[in-house]
Amino acid sequence: MSKKSQGSWVESANHPETDFPIENLPYGMFSRKTGDTSARIGIAIGNQVLDCTLAAEILGADAVPGFLRQGDLNGFMAQGASVRKAFRAKVTRWLSPGAAEASALRAALVPQSDVQMQLPCAIGDYTDFYASIHHATAVGKLFRPDAPLLPNYKWVPIGYHGRGSSIGVSGQQIVRPTGQIKAAADGAPPEFGACRRLDIELEVGAFIGAGNALGDPIPIAHAEDHLFGLCVLNDWSARDIQAWEYQPLGPFLAKNFASTISPWIVTMEALEPFRVPAERSADDPQPLPYISSPQDRSRGGIDMVLEFSLQTEKMRHDGQPPQRLAKSNLRYAYWTFAQMVTHHSSNGCNLQAGDLFGSGTMSGPAPSEAGSLLELTSGGKVPITLANGESRTFLQDGDVVVLKAYCESSDAVRIGLGECVGQILAARH
Repeated sequence: MSKKSQGSWVESANHPETDFPIENLPYGMFSRKTGDTSARIGIAIGNQVLDCTLAAEILGADAVPGFLRQGDLNGFMAQGASVRKAFRAKVTRWLSPGAAEASALRAALVPQSDVQMQLPCAIGDYTDFYASIHHATAVGKLFRPDAPLLPNYKWVPIGYHGRGSSIGVSGQQIVRPTGQIKAAADGAPPEFGACRRLDIELEVGAFIGAGNALGDPIPIAHAEDHLFGLCVLNDWSARDIQAWEYQPLGPFLAKNFASTISPWIVTMEALEPFRVPAERSADDPQPLPYISSPQDRSRGGIDMVLEFSLQTEKMRHDGQPPQRLAKSNLRYAYWTFAQMVTHHSSNGCNLQAGDLFGSGTMSGPAPSEAGSLLELTSGGKVPITLANGESRTFLQDGDVVVLKAYCESSDAVRIGLGECVGQILAARH
């Protein structure tokens, strides 16, 4: 059982199962479904959203940083951790029981049911990593049974550059991608058509806050200062297209058609109580000095539960909720987000506020902790039988995928990252 929350005058924030107690306070971009539909920056509290623009109008412009008043989360993120921490302390005070601002700020609350969430910020660049050694090993066994891990895996945080323009927010509808697929017969020309092996990837996304100048690497000791917060990420994957195109340069059309994130960015401060040592066996080679520090070894990991559920069209028709297929944890990450930041910038690459890092599919050591259908079905060879009798190897049109993430501990208040939901639509020919 989690520690009892300090509480808030926003009653819904005190429910033990809420994702958004006063200890969380994540940022997002929203618009009202009716009335003034302009985009605003909001802070989730219980089942409400604190409208930063309205809060400034009520309490005075100086009460809220200008970037938040203007709906510019990127600008706020770029200010760095000290500005973020100072405003977090102020909002916590506003929303605490007995706050002098409570009566006035009620007018700045908007029910989450009355808003349409948008991408929380402008995402300039997107890099997807491969941080779960369990996922890398499981996938490697499908293709290289005798040597599932490539020699560089334990030495370098592997990643590829994705496409920021096709990232959407929870609720996104994914059109089944088309592309070249290897012919069944060796030597035959490839086919062009709709993906038949559409998959999900259960990931966590990390947003960059303050960036770095071109040519100015970020040392591991300061990497955490450049992280703003985390979200849930589904990096949809066309496995059959990927198998044909990925050599010699890696993922391309199999990945760039869509990625989906949850709408709220949970700050690093909210995640502080859930930090754990980085996962690395004593038998493994230790990271090179430029991506190693005592602090990162002792608290670079995060204890965060990750879940993947599926709802078929028939399940929706019959009124059945999504069925959970896997449950994993971010603590299984072999590479930490700080190591990713440092390695990414080690050649002088300039990171910018709003850049998004994906953790890569975050699978655990047990079969039930697999973060993709590719793993759960042994490459499509062992179908999953759902509770209603349907089966799946890969996603079918009409399927809805729900990813969730939350942190809970006996020493800290439970917080959540919200849901990351996407639905598969038929290919457009």
